[in-house]
Amino acid sequence: MLLDRDGYHDVPPGKLAAVVTYLEMTRPPEGRPAAPAPRDLALERLSGSDLGGYRELYHRVGRDWLWFSRLALSDAELAAIIGHPAVEAYAVVADGERPVGILELDGRVAGEVELAFFGLVPEVVGTGAGRWLMDQAVRLAFGREPRPRRFWVHTCTLDHPAALGFYVRSGFRPYRRAVEVADDPRLTGGLPREAAGHVPIIKG
Repeated sequence: MLLDRDGYHDVPPGKLAAVVTYLEMTRPPEGRPAAPAPRDLALERLSGSDLGGYRELYHRVGRDWLWFSRLALSDAELAAIIGHPAVEAYAVVADGERPVGILELDGRVAGEVELAFFGLVPEVVGTGAGRWLMDQAVRLAFGREPRPRRFWVHTCTLDHPAALGFYVRSGFRPYRRAVEVADDPRLTGGLPREAAGHVPIIKG
């Protein structure tokens, strides 16, 4: 695609295109009151050995938004990431046993922490759990030693339509935009054909 020129650019059949926005914060936001802690929610660390549990939760949270990158990894590749000492992966657990969300912080690049994955299952969205989870993410990211110089995330037009505004309200500042083109995972077998029904499949 010739993105240096204005106008419309065809996306090949079988591909998806998304506009990606990158955001960052260099310090915890000031003057933002902490969200009330939900009585029934807690964070539970995920280990590099529970790959099945990780994949199931990743799929439940990201299915409607076409999360596919981690589903394409081999067991060894996935274990190397979530088992890395600089990576923290958590399940959001309700009532002490029911996983309803995911939080993953990646600090493998010196001086920064990426909010690699952040999301809740559909039935928990809109309950205030997202704001509480973001408070935990900021606390964990900037609580590292040495303290990172920045905490960053990217979101795209395939994500929940409220995601970008939520990140901005949480204190992140947009600083970069890109276009991502990738194979549609519903055509490669990475996700079921019925995933993200609001995004049409174009086979050509």
